[in-house]
Amino acid sequence: MRFHRFVVMGVCGCGKTTVGQALAQALDCQFVEGDSLHPAANIDAMSRGVPLTDDMRRPWLTRIADELSTAHTGLVVSCSALKIAYRDILRGAGPVFFVHLTLNFDTAFARVGQRPDHYMPASLVKSQFDTLQNLGGAEDGVSIDATLPPDQIVDQVLRAVS
Repeated sequence: MRFHRFVVMGVCGCGKTTVGQALAQALDCQFVEGDSLHPAANIDAMSRGVPLTDDMRRPWLTRIADELSTAHTGLVVSCSALKIAYRDILRGAGPVFFVHLTLNFDTAFARVGQRPDHYMPASLVKSQFDTLQNLGGAEDGVSIDATLPPDQIVDQVLRAVS
């Protein structure tokens, strides 16, 4: 397999953690929850309903890139990676395959509204869609319907990279 670094990306509520864990298990590699790498100030801002700016995201993306750069045997990371510029930072760690989980606004909003224990309120879903830039033709990755069962998504990813 050409890639050993994977980023499962998309707006909040698309299933990055669930799919990322399943993909890491299928690849027999480590999974890192990207949200766990956010600075405390970012989590505080989001929990108050304040969308993150590029400057606020930069240290977080750098930490994720650092995690990716040390992966020599395989790593799957969940990260919204909403903009091409954010993905450029992550690609600085070496070749990365992006798994873009796509879904519509209403589905994302409903899913986020059903997560009472998460710091990200549903009010931020719109800002994520406003920021999102889909994968470009020159980017290594695949876009997959996030409403599919996780095992089907993983199968599609494995076919795309084999």
